[in-house]
Amino acid sequence: QVQLVESGGGLVQAGGSLRLSCAASGRTSSGFPMGWFRQAPGKEREFVAAITWSGGVTYYTDSVKGRFTISRDNAKNTVYLHMNTLKPEDTAVYYCAASTRNPVLTHRRDYEYDYWGQGTQVTVSS
Repeated sequence: QVQLVESGGGLVQAGGSLRLSCAASGRTSSGFPMGWFRQAPGKEREFVAAITWSGGVTYYTDSVKGRFTISRDNAKNTVYLHMNTLKPEDTAVYYCAASTRNPVLTHRRDYEYDYWGQGTQVTVSS
């Protein structure tokens, strides 16, 4: 089992920045590809960003490219989502997820992930 705990959400003005963290515990010795997803009120959960176990490859949805950066520190079992130039449309609950699959085919589909955190709220005011 893997436990994931997100932190770092909050209220920020448009144009501001936040850094989300996702701390993993439990069966983390082998490392996992990790992803961030978000869900806005009344909308389906959507992919935001993902990173391979080594951190060598990253993936982003088009709407956050150039503004968000995913990174990881495997020594700390933590994945980060650095969010810059935030927009009101970024308002959502953000979830981190871990995949035990090998290989992970797309990194962008929620069904490819086996463990999920409880989510952290990000609210961007205009």
